[in-house]
Parts: sequence; C-alpha cells; structure tokens
Amino acid sequence: MTGVIDIMNYAPLVAPGLSGTEYQFDEFQTMVRTTLRPLLRNGIVTTQWGREVDVAHPPTEPDPTLNIDGALAELDRTGCDAAVLACVKMWSYRSHHRLIMDMPEEVVAEAVQKGGGRFIGGAGYNPFRIDDSLRRIETFVRDHGFRYVYFHPMTFGLAPNDRRCYPLYAKCAELGIPVGLQVGHSAEPLPSNVGRPMLVDDVAIDFPDLKINLSHTGWPWTGEFISMLWRHPNVYGDISAYFPKSLDPELVRAMDRQIRHKVMIGSNGLDLKRCVEELNELPLRDASKERILRQNAVEFLGL
Repeated sequence: MTGVIDIMNYAPLVAPGLSGTEYQFDEFQTMVRTTLRPLLRNGIVTTQWGREVDVAHPPTEPDPTLNIDGALAELDRTGCDAAVLACVKMWSYRSHHRLIMDMPEEVVAEAVQKGGGRFIGGAGYNPFRIDDSLRRIETFVRDHGFRYVYFHPMTFGLAPNDRRCYPLYAKCAELGIPVGLQVGHSAEPLPSNVGRPMLVDDVAIDFPDLKINLSHTGWPWTGEFISMLWRHPNVYGDISAYFPKSLDPELVRAMDRQIRHKVMIGSNGLDLKRCVEELNELPLRDASKERILRQNAVEFLGL
C-alpha cells in the first residue's frame, strides 16, 4: 500500500488563516465548552499544523493566503498522498440566521492547480441558495477539476432527505461526482435528530448511481450508520472527527467485517498521523486497514 488518502479535510489545510473566525459565533463558543473541551488548552484551540486560536479573542476576518509548501509538508509528515479539501458552509440555525462558516472554493481551486494532484477539491452547498450553489458547483467541477461536494445539512436544520437537498443530489449525479454529508449528533448546539443516518435511506434508493459518503461515524446511531453502508451499494462512510481509539466497539467490529470495503479514514483537521497510528492499533486485519486507509477512498472518488 502507498500513502493514505484523507477523505475529510478542509480548506484551512492550504490556507490556515481561513480557520478561527468561526469562534466569534455562539455555536462555536458553546462547542469549546462542551464537545471540543478536551482539545482546549488555556483558552487556546490548536488547529491544523499548529495554528493557535485564542477562542476568547478570535479573528473576525478570514485570511485566504495560501501556504502550499506548508500544506504539502504536512501531508508528507502524516504519510498522506492526497487530501480532500471541503469548502464547508454552515448556517446559524438558532442565533444569527446567517452563514457562520463559508469556505471559499476559489482558494481551494488555486491549491488544486498548484498541488500536483495531492489536493482534491470539495465544493460546498447552501440549500437556502440552491440556484447559486448549483451554478458554483458546476463551475468548480467542470473548470477547476473538483471531484466532490461536501455539505452540512444539519446546520441548516434540514434532514438529508429534505426536498431542498435533492437538487444537489441530482446535480452531482449529472456531473458524475460523489457527495458527502455529516451524520450523527451535532458538536455545536444545532438540531441532531436530522443527522440520523437512516434518513439517508430515501436518498440512496432515489439516487442508486450516486455515491454518498456519511461523515463522522453516525454516533450515537452507530447501528444505523452500519446499516446504511451494509445494505446500499452506493453508500460509504468515514470515521473522521473521532480518534480511532474512541470508536464504538460495534463499529470497529463491522469495519473488519461487513463494511470493511466501505469505510474511509479522515482527519477532520485533526492530526492525521495520530489517526493512522491509532487505526493501526485496532484489532483489524491488515487487509481491512489497507482498504480503510486508501483503497476505499480511491474507489469512492474514482481516482
């Protein structure tokens, strides 16, 4: 096996200044007191490759400056051949009723151009701006070589089978690219019930030729996550946002059995080297590890 493929990373890998502004919003301030608390040290969150953000005084304007050499060095450090850079769009469902994260596709497009094939563009989707989103997706797929769309329906308070998500699935099917979305609970104070993996059942049936990635393990509905990957040929899933040693034992067993050819590794902006090391310590067969670290992503993305 050659290098790892990180199926779930973000635009700040190549432009570190894009990370940090989200901590000015209530949702992320709550998150650092709860689900992100283990990563907080003296009021500082450390983001990709050592960038520190003071969550009490976060930056208010993103800096789109590229650091391609730094990003390539980080891939080399972690043994990663290629990483998906998702341009996430997140909506303030409760507090502000506007976008609180909007990673620019233009920055990732430049990184894809300059990265020698090691960065894979993942466009975003705003289901409250359907026409504009679909035009942008088509532009960045056809003109800039993007191979993926990742979106975050729960931050908009929507389930994946909501009618406002269906135009995205149709567009991805038309373009011949896969789509990914978060399932499981929300780390932020956002509705979690719309993140139940079983809600993807309708989508997988309605779009049998569309490859779908369910991100973040589906916890606490691990059984539903396993079910969707097991029973639908077009549904995959990643274990990003969790270090492997903390994975549900039920999921670990399934990763070595019925869904071993469907699970992919992703860093979610965490230390991929640690993720890989912990995956290798799990009681999995070598053949299962090889699929999870690389081959499943090759098949999913059509590389």
